[in-house]
Amino acid sequence: MIDTHTHIYLEEFRDDLEPMLERAAAAGVAEMYLPAIDSRTHEEMHELEKARPNTCFAMMGLHPCSVKSDYISELNIVKEYFSVRKYVAVGEIGLDYHWDKTFVEEQKKAFRQQIEWAIEYKIPISIHSRDATQAAIEIVGEYLGSGLSGVFHCFGGTVREAEAIIGLGFYLGIGGVLTYKNSGLAAVLREIPLAKIVLETDAPYLSPVPFRGKRNEPSYMKEVLVNLAQLYGISDAEVDMVTSGNAKILFKRN
Repeated sequence: MIDTHTHIYLEEFRDDLEPMLERAAAAGVAEMYLPAIDSRTHEEMHELEKARPNTCFAMMGLHPCSVKSDYISELNIVKEYFSVRKYVAVGEIGLDYHWDKTFVEEQKKAFRQQIEWAIEYKIPISIHSRDATQAAIEIVGEYLGSGLSGVFHCFGGTVREAEAIIGLGFYLGIGGVLTYKNSGLAAVLREIPLAKIVLETDAPYLSPVPFRGKRNEPSYMKEVLVNLAQLYGISDAEVDMVTSGNAKILFKRN
């Protein structure tokens, strides 16, 4: 399995990082992709990648919830990192209209700037779009034909939104929300081919049932895989094969 979106470098894992990684390996998680947040946690993310170079792969970007009055300075830090090394993706970037709409216009500017960097460096983007999926789709649509690729992380939208995302050549990141009884996500995914889905945890957030309410971690992704297998009426092994193959295409690791 490949966890395409996990923040396991955060302080929530400080006390049991090694046992947590061992559980991930025992569960069959072979690779973990680390989306950046902002300058407060870049060092920790890079340290984890350095310690686990064959399993942990860093992205670089500015999270929309970190877009504040100082966002230009934060973007300059992101740009500086890109000038000195390669990353697997630009992320986590996008829009968040759930918590605070004070900096919506700044979020859009930061989103577009980082999309342009992804095009420049020929790498995918990992999109955060909480309560802003349609707005994010519209911005990504502005770059149709540019070669831009990526994933709408933590997808929880409608069939119409899913089809629009797929039409843009993007993948849907599916995690613990699929296991929530009232999420409605299973009904949406019945209309969507597995060939457009990648697995993720968004750890330490959004733990799947039966771990809901606890800290999430990559080993719990098996619950998402099992749910997808039941949904599509295929084996766990086939879901693993298809979604892992999708992840390798997404991050250009074939």
